[in-house]
Amino acid sequence: MILDYLPIFLVIIVSAVFGGIVVLSSTLFGPQRPNKVKQMTYESGKDPVGSIHERISIKYYLVAMLFIIFDIEVIYVYPWAVEFKTAFAQHGIFAFLPMFIFLVVLELGFLYVYMKGGLKWD
Repeated sequence: MILDYLPIFLVIIVSAVFGGIVVLSSTLFGPQRPNKVKQMTYESGKDPVGSIHERISIKYYLVAMLFIIFDIEVIYVYPWAVEFKTAFAQHGIFAFLPMFIFLVVLELGFLYVYMKGGLKWD
């Protein structure tokens, strides 16, 4: 039984070894010219200014939440919509109810972002 999984283990081992060799070779053979600018902390394309305990605007996280909501919506709703006609013919209203509940939960996420002011251009 364990022999059935041997190809999977082999692929995992080969990919881990290859990844390790690539990372190690880039550190061994790549240019090593550290300077003050290269060693500086980098965060979201901005130079770090101020204390590390400074609060980050909530809009940064709200935009990330909007992206995740749109992404999840497209991933799950599009295939469902393509197959809806055949699913509705087979299962009736029960083909629609789970997606309706899913969309209601997503809309609660949109409502949360809207209430927090994440959709304002200020």
